[in-house]
Formats: sequence, structure tokens, C-alpha cells
Amino acid sequence: MRLLPAASRIASPWKNGGGTTWEIAAQPPGADLSAFDWRLSIAQVATAGPFSVFPGVDRVLTVIAGAGLRLTIEGQGEVVLDEASKPLPFAGDAPASATLDAGPIRDLNLMVRRGVWRGSVQRIDGAATINANTRTTVLVALASARVGKQVLAAEDALILDPDATLTVDGRLLLIGIDPA
Repeated sequence: MRLLPAASRIASPWKNGGGTTWEIAAQPPGADLSAFDWRLSIAQVATAGPFSVFPGVDRVLTVIAGAGLRLTIEGQGEVVLDEASKPLPFAGDAPASATLDAGPIRDLNLMVRRGVWRGSVQRIDGAATINANTRTTVLVALASARVGKQVLAAEDALILDPDATLTVDGRLLLIGIDPA
């Protein structure tokens, strides 16, 4: 397992300059926003506005903190997301814009190069046994959580060893990334 502490992340502007993001991990490491195969990040959405467009990329957006995000995606209509909502997959090249119901939110973004990679995000609430059965499996803690004997702080992430089976307890996101 490889720990990716939230405290060591560096803030950077969104592709469209409208907000702030913190990269958790990307493939290849250090790839810019036009050259990644996949990218996992956390964003702060503080004001209404358009989402960045990512041609040829599929996204999965998961609200991890805040009262609500109204996301209008071309071809899908309006979706309301909050801390309890299922992760939302959508095309990164579809124009999308957001409004906020009650102040800023934080979200986790998984972006994968369409046709090359596929990704999934699943919420875990409480005790569970998980299997790292994807090429890359990542856990992100939404609050203090336990993974095996490791204690994670909020927004810490762990890249799991392939084929690992672990007991977890807490509010976490389980992210799987595989070749398409």
C-alpha cells in the first residue's frame, strides 16, 4: 500500500481557471491536464459556473462535502448531488455547469481517457471487506477511517497492492481503474 496524505497535496487552478483542485494521483505521474491517461483529484466548488471541458475523457463526480450541487449536463439535464448521492458518471466533453444549493462543496473527480481506461467509484459507509481487483485500486477517506491497521485522516488516500483483501471501517470511496 502507498499512502497519499491529503496534507502533502498542492492546490492548482482548474483547467478553466474557475476554481481550485488538488491532484491525488495521475497516470502517468506528473502528466498535465491534456496528457493524462487517468486522473483522480479533489475540487472545491465555491461559486456557480461552467465545468472544465475534457475532450475524449469520461468523468465520475462524487460530492464529498457540502449541502448540494445542481449540475446541468448537455444531453442529461439537471442532476442534484450531495454527500449521500451515488457517484455520477458523465462525458467530460459534454458542456456542464453547476449551481450551489447552500454554499461551497467539495467533490472527488475521477477522469479516464475514453476507450483506453474505465473507472468506477463506490461509497463505503461502515465496516466492510474490500478486494483490490482492478489494475489500480484507491481508497479515499471522507472522514477519519481505518484500513487494516492503518488510520487515515479525512481526504487521505491509499493506493492498494494488487489483489489485496482488506477490512475497512469508516466513510470511504473505493475507486477502481482498469484498461478499457
